[in-house]
Amino acid sequence: MLRRLHPEQPESFAFTPANLEWAKAQISKYPEGRQASAIIPLLWRAQEQEGWLSRPAIEYVAGMLGMAYIRALEVATFYFMFQLQPVGSVANIQICGTTSCMICGAEDLVSVCRELIAPKPHMVSADGKFSWEEVECLGACANAPMAQIGKDYYENLTAERLREILAELATGKVPVPGPQNGRYSSEPEGGPTTLKDYVEGRDQYNASVRLAVDLGETVKRIDGTEAPILTPWLKPAEATPAEGEATEPTPAEGVPADATGVLIQEATEEPKARAALNEPAKAAERASGGVKPVTLSAPRSDKREDLTQLNGVDEKVEAALQALGIWHINQIAEWTDEELAWVDANLEGYRGRASREGWVAQAKALLAEK
Repeated sequence: MLRRLHPEQPESFAFTPANLEWAKAQISKYPEGRQASAIIPLLWRAQEQEGWLSRPAIEYVAGMLGMAYIRALEVATFYFMFQLQPVGSVANIQICGTTSCMICGAEDLVSVCRELIAPKPHMVSADGKFSWEEVECLGACANAPMAQIGKDYYENLTAERLREILAELATGKVPVPGPQNGRYSSEPEGGPTTLKDYVEGRDQYNASVRLAVDLGETVKRIDGTEAPILTPWLKPAEATPAEGEATEPTPAEGVPADATGVLIQEATEEPKARAALNEPAKAAERASGGVKPVTLSAPRSDKREDLTQLNGVDEKVEAALQALGIWHINQIAEWTDEELAWVDANLEGYRGRASREGWVAQAKALLAEK
């Protein structure tokens, strides 16, 4: 199925503060240079925030992860869980149309959606509350026909029951998900033939339905406030002075200081002192995305080197590298991990590619062949 971006797009997108904090926590799960691994959860969060994935949202997430826009678009268009067009503000009704459901009445459910929501899939109803689509197998074949509405399954549906569910949702109610014909889960309609002793002491609902009922938010979209964000893999941030709070200079271990605590610098210590004074700047640079490698304003001896010898470098990427002052293979071969991180963070439009494509190892191999 051809999937394209919607012709009408918003001007911009940005995560809410809560969702931005969540997104940063997801990115922190992955090692430096592998942030693109968070693409699916971040796209999903963007969709949860807006209801669908717009081009600005896809590009925003790609920028956070240092990915080329086309790579993020490839993910968004590949997975059908991503909606590339506006959906209803209350719910998007996904009718399963695969064999079991089709045999058991899925076409009747589709007819209800055409009548009450919109004549075609992916269209929003006149009141803006609903949209619908037909999807492939959702894995509840024993409870056919069924539909996914929000986060949960509504099974053993009839056309009349779907009408009632839509009416309830339109008034702000959240119908109980799960089987709609009195079944507990997926036992035979005539009643269970095994585990009969379990039936007497069971809960009113099966575990999945019980959770949905307890939460009471089957169709509510995630907004970042559901639970505290846990990042046990990160070290606790070092305490920093409050804004405006004065701090006292602390002499380095083994370095003499006067009565005020100011370091006493001897002439022979000048180089070390200069390095020490420069260290905070280097630390800040590392914190903002690595350390800038040695760059050149022009190629040596006015001789340009073909950087497209590296996998992942075409003419556009080569131009971006040259704009940063990278003209030669041996420059790339000499990058340290921190310098590689700087390139990943600053290669506009291709962030993260240097690590993903292993340019340093490639450059070293090319030099070894000469």
